[in-house]
Amino acid sequence: MIVVTGGAGFIGSNIVARLCAEDRRDVVVCDRLETADLAKWKNIAKHDIADLWAPEDLFARLDRHRDRIAAVVHMGAISSTTEPDADLILKTNFDLSRDLWGWCAAAGVRLIYASSAATYGDGDQGFEDDNAPVALGALKPLNAYGYSKALFDRYAVRQAARDHAPPQWAGLKFFNVYGPNEGHKGSMKSVVAQIWPKVAAGEAVSLFRSHHPDYADGGQLRDFVFVDDVVDIIEWLLETPSVSGIFNAGSGQARSFADLAHATFAAAGKEPRIGYVDMPEVIRDRYQYFTEAKMDRIRAAGFPGQSTPLEEGVRRYVQGFLATEDPYR
Repeated sequence: MIVVTGGAGFIGSNIVARLCAEDRRDVVVCDRLETADLAKWKNIAKHDIADLWAPEDLFARLDRHRDRIAAVVHMGAISSTTEPDADLILKTNFDLSRDLWGWCAAAGVRLIYASSAATYGDGDQGFEDDNAPVALGALKPLNAYGYSKALFDRYAVRQAARDHAPPQWAGLKFFNVYGPNEGHKGSMKSVVAQIWPKVAAGEAVSLFRSHHPDYADGGQLRDFVFVDDVVDIIEWLLETPSVSGIFNAGSGQARSFADLAHATFAAAGKEPRIGYVDMPEVIRDRYQYFTEAKMDRIRAAGFPGQSTPLEEGVRRYVQGFLATEDPYR
C-alpha cells in the first residue's frame, strides 16, 4: 500500500494516476474533496484507488494499516504563496510533516515529501540542492509558504543526522510545475492554465511587466517543469529505496513567461497576442525573477530521466487536456 496525502490535488493526483496505472500496489488517497463543483474529485475519478481517508483520520488509519504500508508520499500542504495566515501555513506544512516523519521513522515506512523552490527565496544563494545544514540555513525564503518548507527541510536533515529517520526519505523542491488536474487551484494555477481560455478564444493575454532593470516585460525567468517529469522522479525514488536526501525537481533550464505564452498559442495553432500589466504591489518585493533547478545531484544518484522541453510539454498539456472536453487525467 502507498498512501498519497494531497492525492486529489494537482501533483498528488498525477502521482495517483501513475501508481494506479501500474496496478501493483493499493493506492490510498488522503485529502479533502471540498465542494462538489470544485472538481478535485474529478482529478481522481478515473482511477481505482483503494481508499479515501480524511486528513483528520490520517494517523489512526496509518496505525490501523501499519503492516501494509510501504511508503507515504506526502504532497498535502497549503501551497498558496499569498496565504496571509502564517500560523495556519506552519501548522499545515510543518507540524503535519514533522508528525508524519516521526510516524514513518517509528514504523519503518518510507517517506517522500514535497518541498519547494520557494525555499530559495530570491536566488541570491543559487539553486544548488545542497543538503548541508549550513547551506540550508543560509536560504532566505520570501514568504511564509517558502519558510514552512525550508523549516521542514532543515528538520529532516537534522533528524537524519541523528539516525531518527524513515528507512528512505526524500524531499523534492518542486519548481514551476504545470500540467493536467490543476483546474481547482484558482489563482495558483500555472500560467498555461490561466491564459488558456483567452488563447483558445484567440484573444490577447496579459503578462506582468518587469519591475527589475535586468529583465524585460515578460522576460522574467522560471524553471517550468511538466508534471510528468516530477512524477518520473517520484516513481524512480519509490523503485530506488537506497536513495535519500533533498533534491531539486525541475527541468534544469530557465525560460521566460513570454516563451511560455508563445508555446501556448503555438499549441493552439494561433498567432500570439500578448500584452503587459503592472505587477501587483503586494508581491513586487517578494517576487522571484529567476529560478533554475540544478539537477546534478539527483542525476548523480542515478535518476535516468530527461526533462520534457517546454514547447513539447505545453503542446501535450494543451492538445491532450485543456483543449478537450474532458481535461482530467
